[in-house]
Amino acid sequence: MKEKIKEYCLIIVGVFLVALSLEYFFIPNNIAAGGLTGLAIVINHYIPSISTGPLVFIMDLVLFIVGFIFLGKSFGVKTIVSSFSLAGMMTIIEKFFNPQALTEDLMLASIFGTFITAIGMAIVFNANASTGGTDTIAKILNKFFHIDIGKSLLAVDFIITLLGAITFGINIGLYGLISVIINGIAIDKVIEGFHVCKEVTIISSKNDEIGKFIMNDLERGCTYLKGVGGFTGKDTYVLYAVLGRSEFIKLKQHISKIDPRAFITVGEVHEVMGEGFRNIQ
Repeated sequence: MKEKIKEYCLIIVGVFLVALSLEYFFIPNNIAAGGLTGLAIVINHYIPSISTGPLVFIMDLVLFIVGFIFLGKSFGVKTIVSSFSLAGMMTIIEKFFNPQALTEDLMLASIFGTFITAIGMAIVFNANASTGGTDTIAKILNKFFHIDIGKSLLAVDFIITLLGAITFGINIGLYGLISVIINGIAIDKVIEGFHVCKEVTIISSKNDEIGKFIMNDLERGCTYLKGVGGFTGKDTYVLYAVLGRSEFIKLKQHISKIDPRAFITVGEVHEVMGEGFRNIQ
């Protein structure tokens, strides 16, 4: 139950960041940086009586069925929450806060708007949801074709960016394209950052004690690998484990107390699946 509440709280935070970037960077500057929001900006230009918030909500309904069919009930419910939240937040901001562009410099608007959007969308994706629309299509491509979400989003949003260029001119269209490209790359990098773990190999005379600390205190698994010392020619064991950042700090402190002469190598892994980590599915 706590995990579900945490996921929905993260979704709301991520959606809020996306709404802020849209209302204060993209929409006032007519930058159609892909997605249904980009398409809504284009439609709003031709039909100004319909604001972007309700437009996003209407178009999202069309893709909800696709999300339910291909991504399962859990994803569909979360996506409904995030999509309703995004449309609702955008509508509230438009009605009550009269949003204005924080900067009219198109380059600054593209860069800052894109990075805020990327962080927000990465938080939402990491909670196994999307902000709806083209995000759902990107998630489907990721699931069935194993294409990175950022790259999937880039491919899907390219057409909408072209529509923006036709509507608002090639200059603004190119800024929209920059935003789409940066957004695709940034989302993957932010998501990778959420899952970075430490891959640790240890050679120590106290391997048994270190192994017990990893399993009992850190509640992580570890593996003993047989080896032969190149200098001594003696049999030895190499301890291998994958830990979270905070867990590695605790392990390092423990090893420094019991065997300061231990040999340790540490690397970063960007995704770990299996028992104790993310489900392989």
